[in-house]
Amino acid sequence: MRRSRRFWLFVLFATAQVGPLLGQMPFYTDDPDVTDRGKWHFEFFNEHDGLQSSQYPDLRQNTANFKLNYGLPHALEWDVDFPYLSIYRATEAQSASGIGDTDLGLKWNFRKSPRPFSPALAASLYIEFPTGDTHKQLSSGLRDYWLNCIAQEPFSDKTRLTLNVGFLFAGNTSTGVVGVQTTRGHVYTGGLSLLHDFSPRLALGAEIYGGIGDTDGLGKDQLQGLGGGSYTIRNGFSFAFALLGGKYEASPRIGGQVGFAVDFPDVLRRPP
Repeated sequence: MRRSRRFWLFVLFATAQVGPLLGQMPFYTDDPDVTDRGKWHFEFFNEHDGLQSSQYPDLRQNTANFKLNYGLPHALEWDVDFPYLSIYRATEAQSASGIGDTDLGLKWNFRKSPRPFSPALAASLYIEFPTGDTHKQLSSGLRDYWLNCIAQEPFSDKTRLTLNVGFLFAGNTSTGVVGVQTTRGHVYTGGLSLLHDFSPRLALGAEIYGGIGDTDGLGKDQLQGLGGGSYTIRNGFSFAFALLGGKYEASPRIGGQVGFAVDFPDVLRRPP
């Protein structure tokens, strides 16, 4: 009960502090939009993080993440993603690299936003399979079941606020050595982001994101902030960038992210 109250205090604190939004790259907070029916959406990002001192001998982690979505009927979206991880350690320990755990997910956008101050709503369910090497800390070794609820409030056609509240029924949120690493109990997650379109091509925003495990132990709390945006280079192709930093062992101390997103077949068509 005490940890549950801490989580809701975190969400309220986030709401008062930032007013974040968005969902897709480079943000961890997901938005309610889904890929159009019959279309493909591909994302790649590379994030390099400096780890907390309590993670020693782990010093840095690089995450190259690949994600593929497909639009299904009835405002549903299918998702698969997996990371390639590189963990850099002090000289007395051996560094490691390889494929991490694989996620399969389904998202449902069950309410569109018809006008400003009318929130869009969605929910997603993810199952993560332990496809990485646990001995190298590239995998949690657990099968994760994660339900995420999404609400997005558009203040105008250019500015919107997004809130995520999630619950991990089993497993943990770790990717390599970053994330909540408790192996028993449940994990409560939350994210809040704010996005503004400064032009038809450029969007910038900020977010705060975190998680709390309901069991005692190291790596059970995560709280981090991120600022970044995306730039549309052409129809169906965009570039994303971000800087981030966090507190507690489960968050990176500081990091940077770059990536791109491609929509098929839109990227193959000539703009009008």
